[in-house]
Amino acid sequence: MTTHYEVHGSVAVITLNNPPVNGLGHATRQGITDGLAKANHDAAIKSIVITGAGKAFSGGADIKEFGSAKATAEPNLLSVILAIENSAKPVVAAVHSVCMGGGLELALGCHYRIAAPGCSVALPEVKLGLLPGAGGTQRLPRALGVEPALNMIVSGEPVKSELLSQIPGQKLFDKMASSAEALAQEALAFAQSVADTRPLPLVRDLPCKHPNGDAYFQFARNMVKGMAKNFPAPLKCVDAVEAATKRKFDDGMVLEREFFTNLMFTPESRALRHIFMAERAASKIPDVPADTPQREIKSIAVIGAGTMGGGISMNFLNAGIPVKMLEMKQEALDRGIATIRKNYESQVKKGKLKQDKYEQRMSLLSTTLSYDDLKDADMVIEAVFEEMGVKEKVFKELDRVMKPGAILASNTSTLDMNRIAGFTQRPQDVIGTHFFSPANVMKLLEVVRAEKTAKDVLATVMALGKKIRKTSVVSGVCDGFIGNRMIEQYSRQAGFLLEEGCTPAQVDKAVEKFGFAMGPFRMGDLAGNDIGWAIRKRRYQEKPGMKYSKTADLLCEMGRYGQKTGAGWYDYVPGKRDAIPSQVVVDMIDKHRKDIGVTPRKISDEEIVQRLVYSLVNEGAHILEDGIASKASDIDMVYLTGYGFPIHRGGPMLYADQVGLFNVVQSMNRFAQNPLDDASFWKPAPLLARLAAEGKTFN
Repeated sequence: MTTHYEVHGSVAVITLNNPPVNGLGHATRQGITDGLAKANHDAAIKSIVITGAGKAFSGGADIKEFGSAKATAEPNLLSVILAIENSAKPVVAAVHSVCMGGGLELALGCHYRIAAPGCSVALPEVKLGLLPGAGGTQRLPRALGVEPALNMIVSGEPVKSELLSQIPGQKLFDKMASSAEALAQEALAFAQSVADTRPLPLVRDLPCKHPNGDAYFQFARNMVKGMAKNFPAPLKCVDAVEAATKRKFDDGMVLEREFFTNLMFTPESRALRHIFMAERAASKIPDVPADTPQREIKSIAVIGAGTMGGGISMNFLNAGIPVKMLEMKQEALDRGIATIRKNYESQVKKGKLKQDKYEQRMSLLSTTLSYDDLKDADMVIEAVFEEMGVKEKVFKELDRVMKPGAILASNTSTLDMNRIAGFTQRPQDVIGTHFFSPANVMKLLEVVRAEKTAKDVLATVMALGKKIRKTSVVSGVCDGFIGNRMIEQYSRQAGFLLEEGCTPAQVDKAVEKFGFAMGPFRMGDLAGNDIGWAIRKRRYQEKPGMKYSKTADLLCEMGRYGQKTGAGWYDYVPGKRDAIPSQVVVDMIDKHRKDIGVTPRKISDEEIVQRLVYSLVNEGAHILEDGIASKASDIDMVYLTGYGFPIHRGGPMLYADQVGLFNVVQSMNRFAQNPLDDASFWKPAPLLARLAAEGKTFN
């Protein structure tokens, strides 16, 4: 049962019970209407309370039913709210903990509302590219006031009940409970006190006006346009709330429904809903059950106090987990600690971190110059130089000193985790934890599962990722794992585009206009062009037949490694990060074209974007086929959280689905005809070819 019906004297209590957040699934909606009918037919019942069991009143729609027929089956949420409004007996919503989305719309349909302090109240639909679809845009402005309501609807952010109760003139909460524990008893008493009050008050009947409506809504539109240029939902939220102030309630409801339905079919909403589900799906591993036992991680050791080691350490310090950092020299340790301090002090200065929290975090950090001091750590992460010989020495030492059952992790971004695990006598305890730079900021954590990694190690690291607030995605072992294996093809295409006629700035501008945070050449300058150079040198030995543009090598031969050397694909002014187009680089590319006998051609932004994005898609399809990623949505999460892929497009694999896989394949066949490109790469991956032929999608 997802609802319970109980009688307390003359009050019927309907309790939503659909864990974890009492989602308003079909059975729950049916339970509410059945309970209302039962209470209204019982002469002994004078009033009704609706509340939620456990840790929520209701978080809104039931995500388990997303996309299924049950989500819209009658009674839908609009019908449930209508049944509440038409109840002959007063209905009191007793809200606590979480009251969001459809849960808040349900409460707004009740005649009265009593709230526990500390309850998070929100209409977060805008975060899924939608607006509230069951009266939220029409009732909340009437109950709370136009401006605070619009702020909540457009931002989607939760606000605490006690703050909302202090808004002058608000009718959202008729009463605040003295405490969360007292809510149930105080709700019963309140329901008894209003049992005979008639007529029953309805939020829909409250006035809704703004004294300077036209000017205010124009101001709101201007603000929203600047903040949400790639998303249509926030502007539609403004239109819907404006309608609440200018139209009759029922007419406003019709408009809200029309907006909601239209937004549901936008690519932006589909992208945001995909991300919402993909983030949750990433933690589900097909052969590792949710109840797999986990190892206890109470302390962490980090090898290396450089940029990565320091950033990795900060993640654990932020989560209250003690860290012991190891280096070979005291000066390196001192430098590493100074950088961590500087990062925290900058947060304190900006008001993002309290001084006592900063001191508490630093107190959890200790250092050592000896491997023997790491013996009691529950997990160790190495962040040393990306070279197999160096990794071998580190893992042999760790195998010697770490206690039995400790997890041994490598922050490698490309190297073979099976070989690394083979340097130890305990390959079952070895796993890859590929953090992205800067490690204390970037959301993505690629968790690399080696051949012999134990299931409990994988489950432990995935749970730990959640604790340090990362989006963790599991990858199998291959060169570059998911993200870097794909970015190599993207970078190769960027190089070919230069040889054929583009400048670095033209390529970057085209993909940034598409929505990427940064184009490939600005990204190379930020990461360091020497890193890519080292990988290419390895490729020339391992895969002599693989084609690359020589422009990137020529750049590195000039010592232009990027921002760290003050010159890369762009020029940089000391102390600034602005990328200034470089005539030296343009001349180098021109000379290279002449040397290889290429006449430059004009290349459209559309071709630039398609070649870069479809290179990701085709390699992503190979990765799925090889079993490196278990689902397409995992690849999307890697690119959204680690590589700056535009959120409103939902990741490369979803974007390909939206364009149509048939159309993607047609474009790839066209690129394969280009003699200056790599025709063999543009042969569609078997999975992509099959899905396109069958009219199917990746997701």
